[in-house]
Amino acid sequence: MRAIISVSDKRGIAEFAQQLADLQIELFSTGGTKQALQSASVPVQSVSALTGFPEILGGRVKTLHPAVHGGILARRDVPEDLAQLDEHAIGQIDLVVVNLYPFAQTIARPEVTLAEAVEQIDIGGPTMVRAAAKNHAHVLIVVDPADYERVAAALRTNAVTPELRRELAAKAFAHTAAYDSAIAAYLTTDEFPQALTLPWELAQSLRYGENPHQAAAFYRAPSAAPNTLAQAVQLQGKELSYNNLLDADAALQAVQAFAEPTVAVIKHTNPCGLASNDNLIIAHEQARAGDPLSAFGGIVGVNRPVDGGLAEKLKKYFYEVIIAPDFSENALAILGAKTNLRLLKVASAQPSAPSLEYRSVSGGLLVQATDQVANDDPSTWRVVSKLQPTAQQMEALTWAWRACALVKSNAIVLGQGRQLVGMGAGQPSRVDSVLIAVRKAGEQAQGSVLASDAFFPKADAVQTAIDAGVTAIIQPGGSQGDPEVIALADAAGIAMVFTGTRHFKH
Repeated sequence: MRAIISVSDKRGIAEFAQQLADLQIELFSTGGTKQALQSASVPVQSVSALTGFPEILGGRVKTLHPAVHGGILARRDVPEDLAQLDEHAIGQIDLVVVNLYPFAQTIARPEVTLAEAVEQIDIGGPTMVRAAAKNHAHVLIVVDPADYERVAAALRTNAVTPELRRELAAKAFAHTAAYDSAIAAYLTTDEFPQALTLPWELAQSLRYGENPHQAAAFYRAPSAAPNTLAQAVQLQGKELSYNNLLDADAALQAVQAFAEPTVAVIKHTNPCGLASNDNLIIAHEQARAGDPLSAFGGIVGVNRPVDGGLAEKLKKYFYEVIIAPDFSENALAILGAKTNLRLLKVASAQPSAPSLEYRSVSGGLLVQATDQVANDDPSTWRVVSKLQPTAQQMEALTWAWRACALVKSNAIVLGQGRQLVGMGAGQPSRVDSVLIAVRKAGEQAQGSVLASDAFFPKADAVQTAIDAGVTAIIQPGGSQGDPEVIALADAAGIAMVFTGTRHFKH
């Protein structure tokens, strides 16, 4: 048997190659891989020994030769193919071990230039991988170091099955497809290209989806930023579920929406509690106070490191997940007593740059730019009521406006200062959301401010808020019912601000 080995990821390659050599498999390699094998005293020859031609163009052309691809693509059960190999003195290649240039890692560097990225576009590697995968009935293709041991074992025991060959071929085509997708996504200048390439990789399989009868998995974008859920590190606790991940992402987005120290308590992707305070212990207490009943079994997000003092408070309650930029050693020791509690560490709590978000529908995919409430400019907002909001009210309205964008539409938030005291989400009518928010707020509705993610088409919801004691309202405006709503605010002596921007979140 003969094998070609040419890998960018050199983890375990010397050990694997030695096992192949021990099986009397003749090894051929290129460039850096050949040097790595020789340094490990693995017997290896240059691919040039196959082709009779040296590497040229600075290594851009090494394996693009009939002596390589003829040996890979020849069908062993087609006499004409074998006769042509003999005619041209081409030997068969039975095993191809290749993984590709680190394109994704290269473009992840903020300072990378286009020229540097282009140099990491592999040509010969994908060609060999695809050739071997196409002819997998006769040629083994290995692209993942995780497969080295089982391939070596199968070769040692003559247990290379058709099923193994097909599995490795499928993995190989996925490898080149993801690679080409990353290149296409990097080079395209269209926000919404004609062909959408999504080079995501499996991060983990999940026990099940939203319900036990649904299979599920979590995929990571290779270029995922360090401040995203995909890059979170689990420090302790049970395995994460599909619903845990959804809620943890909502918690992360909630606290990243605020520059000031903030704590969010998430239930079913909505913030049932949210508060900002320079003292995180107070922020946590205020967040829980927004809806103590719903906070049970919730997901907590914090946009500052968790220290021992906050950990002592968190430990008192039943939470499923806590996600934060970091945990002190003392905090880990305190929370470690709750062995099932999942702790997730995210490298940074700063907001990510604007990007695209995806949602599947039957037979297709909806794609849109992420909604960036931080881009709203308060200087463009208009006070439409006769009563001007006080400076204190305006601060509370601004905070509630950011909070409201995190809640599922129809979204209503009642706030006191920088604390969510009542929330209504996902109702078919806006007045129902107001009723829920008022009921949740209870006595704290008195003197609160209200934020609505979209306009009020009728005055009924505003009247409900006024009756509950709301003193100021912020909303996009733009409804035919605006004059009626403004007149009601003026009659009640409350302030009303129009932002001109809607923040639906379905």
